[in-house]
Amino acid sequence: MAVSEGPGLVWLGLFGALLFYQFVLRTPTIRRDGVPLRKPPNTLPIVGNGILFLQARQKLFSWFVKCEKQFGHETFQISVPTLPPGVVINDPKNLDYVFKNESIFSKGTFFKRLSWDLFGNGIINSDGELWKAQRKAGLAFLNASNLRVLNDVALPRYLSKAVGYLNGKAHDGDVVDLQTVFHEITSQLMGKMAYDMEMHADDDFTLAFDYASGATTERFQNPLWFITEPLTGSKFRKALNTVRAFGLKIVDNAAKSRVKGRSTDLALDSNSDKLDEVSGSLIQSLLEVFGNDQKLVSDAALNYLSAGRDTVAQALTWCMYLLMQHSSVVDRIREEAQAAWQMGSQANNEAKSIFTPTSVPYTMATFYETLRLYPPIPFEIKQVEKATTLPDGTFLPENSIVFWCTWSMNRSKISWGDDADSFRPERWLSEDGKLITKSAAEFPVFNGGPRLCLGKRMAELLAAQVIATIVLSFNLKPAYDGERVSKSSLTLPMEGGLPCFVEINPHTHHVLSSESLVNG
Repeated sequence: MAVSEGPGLVWLGLFGALLFYQFVLRTPTIRRDGVPLRKPPNTLPIVGNGILFLQARQKLFSWFVKCEKQFGHETFQISVPTLPPGVVINDPKNLDYVFKNESIFSKGTFFKRLSWDLFGNGIINSDGELWKAQRKAGLAFLNASNLRVLNDVALPRYLSKAVGYLNGKAHDGDVVDLQTVFHEITSQLMGKMAYDMEMHADDDFTLAFDYASGATTERFQNPLWFITEPLTGSKFRKALNTVRAFGLKIVDNAAKSRVKGRSTDLALDSNSDKLDEVSGSLIQSLLEVFGNDQKLVSDAALNYLSAGRDTVAQALTWCMYLLMQHSSVVDRIREEAQAAWQMGSQANNEAKSIFTPTSVPYTMATFYETLRLYPPIPFEIKQVEKATTLPDGTFLPENSIVFWCTWSMNRSKISWGDDADSFRPERWLSEDGKLITKSAAEFPVFNGGPRLCLGKRMAELLAAQVIATIVLSFNLKPAYDGERVSKSSLTLPMEGGLPCFVEINPHTHHVLSSESLVNG
């Protein structure tokens, strides 16, 4: 009875009008070779697949996996209130077409509208010349010289701090959250190198951004977010204010540094000074590109911070989660890392990192297998700028939406074999032990085409050092029960972190020390 009175009637009317507009006036049937596309399981009258998107994301992942098993590489139509007409693609040929046609498939007004409050005009949320300008700044930051400093100076320094911290926890027998440990490494690394600022995993900004990312994700799942958010979104709005204030702080700090100028008498043979030389190089590049537009520089800086810090830390967390379940993989990584250390120590006469993607291929295979099963960006969305036809014959009208679920594509038995659900790093190695490469369309974890992830090499460098060092130095035991799942976010953070007990590995820990990590 209450629903027919007062606000309840208004809500019901709004919802009814929305559904009528979406499904009667707006949603066309998408066709392939003139035949309407099939619709997925659990498609309901009127609401389509909208209710499914209100579920916890783990259930949504499972639904996409179920669809992939039912449809294989066949494109199917999806219907969600407040979304333009959309399709889900699973065929690498179709995804390759999307990657190679940036002028046709853009972030679009749909994605930008929902993510604008968090990402603004940053690279994650932009197209065209604005995107190109930010990518140019990112390329300047991630040049070969800076990556050498990252690999040989910055990462060993911050990783050594993590090793020291874990040593203490092992001695005391305390539970450690490895997700926080890895997030601290990437926060310090990006803070120093990209922005010349001290950043930590427990900063107010980090906590606020984490919450805002989850709330932004819920916009994509809740078709009535624009109605409910004004009533329930006070914490979200507070988090956004914290994030924006921090972005402006980054810009202000960089502007002051620019006015002061940099000392030109740095001794080039000092590792510390090599790091100081490149510190803040990303934010300085952004200032050079966008000048005094503080809001735009802030948006760009925050976007790069999220992309360069959060996704790598999360991937390392899922890697350790899998390793705690597969002792044979741990043994192989440990054996490889110890051999690389012994060989590198004998040959290395200068401060260069020993654990590199080349020196530890099985470790890298483990990292790539982790990315396959736990992709940092589990969903992707593009909007069609002008009508086009996919390679499989599916005609996409202007403004329609293209989804692909990396989570489900990476579990396809068509692409990955009957053991696609299994964790098997060996699938990434050739017979002679070299790492196998996959095309972006086959393995879309790093995106593809012009938008291929700028930080791919950086992620690989971090993975080689961090995984090899942690596995060689410590034995990890879970301090949790059951399965770990991700929480609501635009990326893939582990809900509740990764609590575990850390034990010093008596057989190999003497090989590595925090000092040796820094000194090479």
